[in-house]
Parts: sequence; structure tokens; C-alpha cells
Amino acid sequence: MAKVKTVFVCQNCGNNAAKWVGQCNVCGEWNTFEEEIIEKVSSFTSGTEKKVSSKPQLIKDISSEKEIRINTLNGEFNRVLGGGLVIGSIVLIGGEPGIGKSTLALQIATNLNTYKTLYVSGEESLQQIKLRAERIADGENNCYVLSETRLETILKHTENLNPDIIVIDSIQTISTERTDSSPGSVTQIRECTTEIMKYAKENNKPVILIGHINKEGNLAGPKVLEHIVDTVIQFEGDRNHLYRIIRATKNRFGSTSELGIYEMNNKGLREVPNPSEMLLSQNAENMSGVAVSATIEGIRPFLIEVQALVSTAAYGTPQRSSTGFNVRRLNMLLAVLEKRVHFKLATKDVFLNIAGGLKVEDPGSDLSVVCSILSSDIDIPLPKEICFAGEIGLSGEIRPVTRIEQRVSEAAKLGFKKIYISKFNQKGVDFSKFDIQVFGAAKVEDVFKALFK
Repeated sequence: MAKVKTVFVCQNCGNNAAKWVGQCNVCGEWNTFEEEIIEKVSSFTSGTEKKVSSKPQLIKDISSEKEIRINTLNGEFNRVLGGGLVIGSIVLIGGEPGIGKSTLALQIATNLNTYKTLYVSGEESLQQIKLRAERIADGENNCYVLSETRLETILKHTENLNPDIIVIDSIQTISTERTDSSPGSVTQIRECTTEIMKYAKENNKPVILIGHINKEGNLAGPKVLEHIVDTVIQFEGDRNHLYRIIRATKNRFGSTSELGIYEMNNKGLREVPNPSEMLLSQNAENMSGVAVSATIEGIRPFLIEVQALVSTAAYGTPQRSSTGFNVRRLNMLLAVLEKRVHFKLATKDVFLNIAGGLKVEDPGSDLSVVCSILSSDIDIPLPKEICFAGEIGLSGEIRPVTRIEQRVSEAAKLGFKKIYISKFNQKGVDFSKFDIQVFGAAKVEDVFKALFK
């Protein structure tokens, strides 16, 4: 009998060690090493282990046909994927517990009436899935449901049923006979995902995997899991709020700068086709410290509300806090206001919030941030019919931003009367076709003088 070899594996990052250690020297986590078997004699032969005849080809001889995509009938999900599910691809959806991963996957599976779908659940019973499907699904569907955690059984049922799309909820609950490790361990996740990938590629079946995240907000399991799959989609939002945001952190068949917005209600996740109306406050009363920014995510323009609060530091050391905006960039903008525009903010607390739970990375929101901070500092509200789009440089200049026509068009469509942009964005662009006044400025103080005459 062959000797069984074991190794200690960090369950957080996948690092290996010959013996148990208290702290992982790669990720720094404590008590995450577990003993796992790395060599085991098994007579199991997977149906996916078929020899595929292939040979090297010249690049010029390879067909450049566009990949075939399946329309999921979910506009926001299609947008993030880059146009739909690619045949033979693996999509990994990660997010906090209870945020709506299973609801989104079941909605997609039940909406595709023209395709045969298989929904595999390792966490819920068939009755639980039936109750949720009755709540979120409309009419007849062609979705089969399987409650199973053993990979070999799942692949056998898949070969017999031959579905067009497969959904597995979740990959951490699936286990294989190839290893004796417990479900959810690094070895089990790696082996199961590899087998699923082989089946998907060889049979041209798109697969949607649902994955848990750890306390740091990263996908649980080894980093190799994200390397194996074709697309990684992150679910963002707060379980205590209605809105959910999905964005791709990896996408082999599309952009990673797109995002989709949903509203959670009693019938599941509802698409939000016009996020600008959702992200803007409907309060009729003008409040100081509020500015509207015309921003871009991918190719999608929308307007967001930036809220700032400036107050005297109560404990001596001023605080700098931001939600949805990079705090380091906030500190840089405050330094620009202090040095270039001569606003005394060194002894004041500054709090910044992006309304709607959105995380903004577009530098074009800089101008709205500094205007909201100034408005709160002097306690004078900004007019509600104006918005901003401009990047702030270290010398206090307003730099041009990309896709300025789309930003101006979105602001005009929502009824704004004036937009402040960089003076250098006005070159070669005809803004007369938009029903909005465009004000170009070269420096931050030019905007301040126009706003607070």
C-alpha cells in the first residue's frame, strides 16, 4: 500500500508548509493551516478526462470569428459580462452572505425559457429553491433543480440531462472523491473547479459559479480559483439597503470597468436602467455641502451626488473620512485647497460620502468633491441645477476628462441647466446641440468665483 502524503495548507491564501505553523508567512493570518492529503490512489476516472486531439497552429490560420454569446435577458448582467454569457465560459459570482448572489443566479436560470438550465444547490433543499423560484420567477421556465454536493454525481447528471447552462451554488460546498479534504478547503475548491472547467470547455457549456468571500472581502479559497475562471463578478452593497451593484474584477471577454445596478425587492432583483435618478437626492430643500458630479463607469454615464461635511475638529486632531471615495485622493484635494486656493481646512474635520453606496474611481468627480467641501465650509448651498465634471491637478488646474460629450448629454437629459468642466475640454466639441450651458474653467478658483460671487 502506497504511503499517503500530507501537507499543511493555509485555508486563506493556499500557501503550503511541511508542518503546522501558527501564522502564515504569506498572508499573515493566524491558525489557518490544516492538514490535507496530496496523494491518493483512486480508481475513479472522470468522464471529462477525454483525450482531445490538438496540434499547434499558426496565428494567421486560426479563425477569428466572434465568440457566441447567450442573451441572459438581464440587461445589467449582460452589460457587465460584455454582451452575454460566452459559450464554454465560467463566470464566478462572489459577495457577502445574503446580498443576493443566489437570487440573481436563479433569476437568470428561470428567465431563459428557450435554454435548458440546471441549477445545482449544495446549500438549500429543493423545497427552499421552489419557494424562492415561485417568488421571483414569472410563468413557465425550463430550469431543472438538483440538490447535491458530490462532484461526480453532479457531472453524471449533467451528462445525462445535457443542459445548455449550468449554475452551481456554491463552489465551496462541492467535494470530489479525488481528495479526502473537507468541503470548502483549498484542495477541494481547486480540484472541483478544475474538473468543472474541463467539462465546460470540452462540451461548450457556460457555467455560473457562486463563491463565498472571507472577512477581508476577498473570494474564499485559493487565488488560483480566480485564475481558472474566465470572469469574476463582485457583488457590492449593504444588506440593510435596497441597492446592489455588480462589477467585473476580471473578464476575458469584455471590459472590467462596467457595472450593473439592481434594486432588491420582494420579487428579487430589479434592474435599474436609469441609475442617475436613483443616485440623486429628491430632497426639494437646498442643503450645503451637496454637489452633483457627471461621472463615467465604462461607457455608461450617470450623475452621482457628492455629500461633504466640514466642521471644527473637536478632539484636536482633524479627521479625514470618506465613503465611496479614495481617502488618499481626498487628502490630496484638501492639500490643493490649502496650498493653491488658500482655504484653511487644516484644523477642521472633513467627511465625504458618495450617495447610493457607490464607489467612485473616476477622477472626473474631483471638481464636485472640492465644491461640496467648500459649500459645507462656508455653509452656502450650491444651486440644484448645476453639476460638475473635471479632474483637479496638484497645481490647482482643472484637467480635461474623457467622454465629455456623454457626461454633458446625461446632465442635459436630467434637466440640469449648467455644467462646469475644464476649459481644455471645450476644444473641438460642439456643445450647442445640448440644452445646457457649459462653463469652462482653467483653475479651481475660477469655479469658486463663478459660484460664490
